[in-house]
Amino acid sequence: MGKSRTKRFKRPQFSPTGDCQAEAAAEANGTGGDEDDGPAAELLEKLQHPSAEVRECACAGLARLVQQRPAWPGLARRDAVRRLGPLLLDPSLAVRETAAGALRNLSACGGFEVCDDMVTKDIMTPLVALLKECSAGLDSNEMSPQEKKDQNRNSIENIANEAMNVLWNICECSSRAVSIFNKEGCLEIVLKYLSRFSTNVDLAISVAYCLQTVTEDNPELLKSFSAPALHVLESAMLSPVTSMDYILLKTLVAGTIWNLKDIIPSKSQAEIINAILKILSEVLDLDAGEIVIRMQEAEKQRLEAAAETEDILGRANHDTLMEDDEMEEIPHKRKVRRKTFISDLLPPTDKELRESIALLTAQQTALEIIVNMCCSEDPSDDEWEELSSSDESDAFMENSFSECGGQLLSPLCLSHEVHTAFTNYLIPKKIFEKTAFPNSTAVDLCSRSPTWKSLVRKMNTIQCRALVCLQSLVSLLDVDHLGGPAALQTLAQHLSQLLFSQPDFAKHVDFLEAISSALRALLQTMASNNISQCMTPDQLMTLCTASIHSSNTGVRVNVVSILGITGSVLAKEDGTLETLKTIGCFLLEVATKDPSLVVAGEALDALFDVFADGKEAERASVQIKLLSALKEFQPVFKMKIRKEGRGKYSPDQLCVLDNVKMNLRRFVAYQETVEKRLTA
Repeated sequence: MGKSRTKRFKRPQFSPTGDCQAEAAAEANGTGGDEDDGPAAELLEKLQHPSAEVRECACAGLARLVQQRPAWPGLARRDAVRRLGPLLLDPSLAVRETAAGALRNLSACGGFEVCDDMVTKDIMTPLVALLKECSAGLDSNEMSPQEKKDQNRNSIENIANEAMNVLWNICECSSRAVSIFNKEGCLEIVLKYLSRFSTNVDLAISVAYCLQTVTEDNPELLKSFSAPALHVLESAMLSPVTSMDYILLKTLVAGTIWNLKDIIPSKSQAEIINAILKILSEVLDLDAGEIVIRMQEAEKQRLEAAAETEDILGRANHDTLMEDDEMEEIPHKRKVRRKTFISDLLPPTDKELRESIALLTAQQTALEIIVNMCCSEDPSDDEWEELSSSDESDAFMENSFSECGGQLLSPLCLSHEVHTAFTNYLIPKKIFEKTAFPNSTAVDLCSRSPTWKSLVRKMNTIQCRALVCLQSLVSLLDVDHLGGPAALQTLAQHLSQLLFSQPDFAKHVDFLEAISSALRALLQTMASNNISQCMTPDQLMTLCTASIHSSNTGVRVNVVSILGITGSVLAKEDGTLETLKTIGCFLLEVATKDPSLVVAGEALDALFDVFADGKEAERASVQIKLLSALKEFQPVFKMKIRKEGRGKYSPDQLCVLDNVKMNLRRFVAYQETVEKRLTA
């Protein structure tokens, strides 16, 4: 049913403290909500307690409780959002932070419905007020540096970080929240936070996530970006710091600047695309598997050193306390010494794990940005200056953003020059490398560690994103920019090896959807350019047979389309009769029995392509009785569209299905002439 459109990637929801899903048993039994009503009621009551410590503990308890899906109905009944909201402005900084943490978890775990309900419950009013207060607090000189240090987790910046995550989650899920963001002038506030990236990169990263969300498809907000605002983004994106968290920050800011492309002066667009691609290229250059291995080894050495140091300190403290006992003159009045723990001497976080997560997230984000760049719409001609991969990309801000002056320019387009820039930065090659399976050693090490285990999924996600990215590039770039026919054949062999090296590939739905999308785009490009296919008929049928029963509609659509592309090529060759008959029977089975009209329509479309021309195709169509099968199915297909169409499918899908229905009528007429000629 035509070429598939690559999906744009949205920012992922983030759960900072663990699994947001309820335990399966509790949810299945329907008992979770009742069981959690008691704790919810008790915790919500304590939010009004006169003691700040009690209120803080209640917020901390709710932060854990909201991660359990069965608890949500009870929390909703008791208006938890309206009761937590005012605590964002509590006199106690500790209460503010834990209240924001609870709302952060709720917004991260609850998804679209919960976030939209939070906006309905007016959470944006106290949230925006808190962000403004934090911004004002960062400007004040009331606290000395030592006082700020002593506040530790209750600092204004920590509160701002929690609040920014709430804002990001809500804006990701609610257009009303984005509208409030625009009207309340939140841009100026969050940019002030971002400007502190050199001293608080965690806060800057939270801001960058939020900015990438709110700047997407938001022309009203784009008008608010002044030259100074753009210079804040410039400073963050061109920071010379190369630690993993800064790499993530720069990647996110690059994505935000891409979203701002419509307001960039035309003579600066070339430098900007180079700057963005330079950052994305550098991110993808890094070997995440090797870095994860090194980080794990560094953590192991650090923990071993910490254990040895703590053992030494423990023995020293024991000896000192024994001396104190001997010197003490007054019985039972022994001097108490505070034992020194190694945790007092080390950072409170797992630095190596955090850096590994930051790198993997940066690479995933970079791939998603490239996909979104490939999905840009409304291309215009000859708008780009000559692009180069020179040092211009490091210096473009010197004269570009200052020219902005509020002028709205025509959007960037993926022109020939941009294609060249992709090639200059070796973007296709680096994406190709990321499509390989994750480093097996890194996967094994992470799988054996409870704290590192989640990174296995992140590494697999990067592979899937790279495959989707590959699909976009293959559909977008011409054959020469992809390396020529030989490179495409090598790529086809690589994808086949990836697919068939996993005997149970059909069970990995995300991987199967991604690789089948990439294969579909690649085989279509090869067929359009008369490049010989590399998948054997046996491989093709193995893929289709294993995948056609997938619960993922996209997978089924892809494999049917792949069958149609390959079949249409085989139809023009000699000696392919039996293979064409197998393909025809398979597509007929899918068209008449798949529960999705979208898949059925794609199968019919594939049949039209395979049996549209060629002597072998004509012979095969008669032998499998294609005409009689389609005649019998034609009224059934019409009825299904009429009965199911408007309730289940979008207007675009219905339009495509109507075209398939019309083409089916024409194809039946064509097959009637073929059968008459061959049976005469």
